[in-house]
Amino acid sequence: QVQLVESGGGLVQAGGSLRLSCSASGRIFSGNAMGWYRQAPGTQRDLVAAVTSGGSTNYADSVKGRFTISRENAKNTVYLQMNSLKPEDTAVYYCNVKEQHRNFWGKGTLVTVSS
Repeated sequence: QVQLVESGGGLVQAGGSLRLSCSASGRIFSGNAMGWYRQAPGTQRDLVAAVTSGGSTNYADSVKGRFTISRENAKNTVYLQMNSLKPEDTAVYYCNVKEQHRNFWGKGTLVTVSS
């Protein structure tokens, strides 16, 4: 059974920074993509950033230049460094691991950015 555990959310003022972490336990196959999605109240869950096992990254336009995703393959851990945070970044952030035939989600961590 695969479990994803997120940490690092919290309350921060606009312009501040937070770092999210997500550790995956259980049998994770190599060649996966790890990423972060977010969902604000009343909206759909959208991709924030993703990184493949080979290091290729993909970012939402709204976070380019402010957020950086990285991973440690040996630890099955993915990070999201969030800088220059804005109130519109407020959301529940979900960790995701996507394999060829399986898709796993964490329970989410709340990020609140005050103006």
